[in-house]
Amino acid sequence: MSRALPKYNKRRVAVIGGAAALALTGAVVVNSALAGESSKNGTANASTLASVGTISCPDVASQLPAIPATAKAEVDRNLALLNTQIAEANKRLVDTVGQGGPNFVNNAILGPLKDKRVSTVNRIATAIGRTAAKPQGLEALAPCALNGGGVNAGGAAGNAGNQGNMGNAGNNGNGNAGNNGNGNAGNNGNAGNAGAAGTISCPDVASQLPAIPATAKAEVDRNLALLNTQIAEANKRLVDTVGQGGPNFVNNAILGPLKDKRVSTVNRIATAIGRTAAKPQGLEALAACTLNK
Repeated sequence: MSRALPKYNKRRVAVIGGAAALALTGAVVVNSALAGESSKNGTANASTLASVGTISCPDVASQLPAIPATAKAEVDRNLALLNTQIAEANKRLVDTVGQGGPNFVNNAILGPLKDKRVSTVNRIATAIGRTAAKPQGLEALAPCALNGGGVNAGGAAGNAGNQGNMGNAGNNGNGNAGNNGNGNAGNNGNAGNAGAAGTISCPDVASQLPAIPATAKAEVDRNLALLNTQIAEANKRLVDTVGQGGPNFVNNAILGPLKDKRVSTVNRIATAIGRTAAKPQGLEALAACTLNK
């Protein structure tokens, strides 16, 4: 018995050792699979899950003087519009993560948001100024900033500049600029600057309006003038940003925001008419503009 027991123990140890080795091997296989999964998707997950940040804007309501009763409704409506504009910009920030170059957020979101806020605070000042002292300096409250992780939400695309792919500028005889890693800086814009920027064309709204009640004429005229201002600003921006961004830059940074502004403006026109007459329908169909070369 004393001799058989060691043999039994050796076999038992061998079996236990084999099981342990098998378990260890299984753990290594599982860990290797998990490691491979992380390696495969790690970069995408880091990009997708990273916080895009939020847009923060100066508070306008707290900077206003006493609001005359005759202006309160219009001021409240435009204060609400300021909040809507911020919410829309934050949604766009999330929807466009990874798009454009390193300046995409400034060009396509913060810039257009500032333009909208300038128009809105000016309407607030004008409304108050009709029956009281017009507040000055509200335009200083128009610029907003990006807080948090989204300082360079378009940065992923910006790295494409290392491959000379931003707007195919690297293929236009300026390949060296593509290696600067600047996305849309350096000589990449030269090809775009050489061509005409084109002009923006929008459907005429005034000709599509019904008879305008006398009580609505001032507000309608003011918003028709604003439509022209918006087109002029968009055309200026078209020239100022030649060569920036990728192939969808004009749609994302100029035509899209212009359409949003025009939707708000034509809706105000329809509302003004609708207070004392039949409210015109379908004016939003006139909001979209196109680029003519």
